[in-house]
Amino acid sequence: MNHEIVTSRFLSNPQELGVVAVGFSGGQPKAGVDNGPQALIQSGLLGQINTELGYKLHGDSEVQYYKDLAVANDADHRGMKNPRTVSAVNKAISQKTYEQSVAGRLTLTLGGDHSIAIGTISGTAKATRERLGREIAVIWVDAHADINTPESSDSGNIHGMPVAFLTGLAKGDSDDAFGWVKEEHQLNIKKLVYIGLRDVDVGEKKILREHGVKAFSMFDVDRYGIGRVMEMALAHIGADTPIHLSFDIDALDPTWAPSTGTPVRGGLTLREGDYICECIHQTGNLIAVDLVEVNPALAATEAGAQETVRAGCSIVRCALGETLL
Repeated sequence: MNHEIVTSRFLSNPQELGVVAVGFSGGQPKAGVDNGPQALIQSGLLGQINTELGYKLHGDSEVQYYKDLAVANDADHRGMKNPRTVSAVNKAISQKTYEQSVAGRLTLTLGGDHSIAIGTISGTAKATRERLGREIAVIWVDAHADINTPESSDSGNIHGMPVAFLTGLAKGDSDDAFGWVKEEHQLNIKKLVYIGLRDVDVGEKKILREHGVKAFSMFDVDRYGIGRVMEMALAHIGADTPIHLSFDIDALDPTWAPSTGTPVRGGLTLREGDYICECIHQTGNLIAVDLVEVNPALAATEAGAQETVRAGCSIVRCALGETLL
């Protein structure tokens, strides 16, 4: 395995990696996604990152499940399911990613469902503002836009809402229902780029159009090729902007990653997913990576579960500097 860790201009400790391992499934209804991080770790991912890619690891050596933060009788609020539990867990995650990021380390979060991005991105956004006086950009690689507000969501599942809370399109109305997400935690919607979209709700399409969000669907990947898409995505962000990459494994076609909660046919190949990560790493601007929605319980076969775990590990390694030659 070859690697080339590009020294980031935004990290004071580029050879150090802060690990946040989040076994959480409360943002959606399907059991098993809380076991995704453990499956990734058991496959040897952290050891590969340490011994083969050369990172010194900090943070979580074991998966954290945050069961002590679960709220009994967590009634629906504004249509959101499990709102107080999801809010409390994300507040804790935000603090953990903040601590790793403010120390100048690249931060890797293994999830869990995609609701945890409220925590991961809010933490790195706050840390980057404090440490560098800069806004972050987010590259959101996903089949889904996850930008529903509580009021626009048909399902009430919060893993479909994180981008709305992070951009301020959705507001928390109490500390135990995302009221803790302040301006210092938020993302400038002009610094958001989507790649891989192909299952977007009608209300989300309206939001994307009204706010001029830069979004590359699978139509764009087919039309331009992944190389040109990445050129345009990075040009939109700008050459001097810290990047948080949030990668949902369902961005990949189910051929490559069948073991996930909301698979959608017609997605990225594994090589296209790896290429996205390789390009972002080579910018030298990467400050954080999320890998979410690996659910070993949902594959029709054990082989399908293992294939999804292997795909997730490949995505992470490429983001951290693994190269083909």
